[in-house]
Amino acid sequence: MTPTPLLAVEDLVVEYPVADGVFRAVDGVSFAVPPGGALGVVGESGCGKSTIARSIVRLLRPTRGRILLDGTDIAGLPERRLRPLRKRVQMVFQDPYGSLDPHLTAEEIVAEPLRLNGMRSGAARARRAAALIDQVGLPAGALQRRPAEFSGGQRQRIGIARALAGGPELLVCDEATSALDVSVQAQVLQLLRELQTEQGLAYIVISHNLGVVREISSEVVVMRAGRIIESGPTGTVLSAPADPYTRALRRAALDPTTMRGRKPRALVSAIAADQEPVAADQEPGATQ
Repeated sequence: MTPTPLLAVEDLVVEYPVADGVFRAVDGVSFAVPPGGALGVVGESGCGKSTIARSIVRLLRPTRGRILLDGTDIAGLPERRLRPLRKRVQMVFQDPYGSLDPHLTAEEIVAEPLRLNGMRSGAARARRAAALIDQVGLPAGALQRRPAEFSGGQRQRIGIARALAGGPELLVCDEATSALDVSVQAQVLQLLRELQTEQGLAYIVISHNLGVVREISSEVVVMRAGRIIESGPTGTVLSAPADPYTRALRRAALDPTTMRGRKPRALVSAIAADQEPVAADQEPGATQ
């Protein structure tokens, strides 16, 4: 029996105004995530992955379609009705350097969502922040340090602790490891797996890196130009892709176990011919 989805996205459309009309960034996307499940969303830059992530956490309002959280459509909810639901779906952002307030300590960063969710006691917030910092593998001495005093991987752990503060059921990880070195990527992925096992968290993992998606997701959707062009069990889709685009994407992607992630490029001609794309560092004018 198929479990009832924790989150179901149905015919999602997101359009942005441009000079000559509108640009459709997401075009009729549908998928579902069960409680405790993990869905990977992959594709090259500009395919609509991050727009989907921002829609799910309602940092933007979709043009049309439904986003069902336990059966409640949050796509068009006014903020007053959306506010109590926000803590159930949290986001871990791509940039561990820019997503943390540089003026706050780690304790203050993690405690702020607790305050917003109604925890009035400063002492209780401090205790809970300390427990969350410990849970993500940082020492107690980190609590009074500011973001500039941490490495990229440590900052991302603080971002994860902040996301956990509200007790979410679903984490949306938008390229959460792409700015990190390979060894640190592996540590953060291990932390996410442990949290899933211990707390039953569900994940939507947005990534251009197929190696990251392979490590943490059981299902995957492949996007191109705002649409899903292939989906299914992660092992099946990534080992025997049916669509030429997915085959080209797989060859162009750089696995996190071999090199710091870079975004796949030079796919269009490869898709047409179903041939090996040019590596990113071999493209004219490519920079690292």
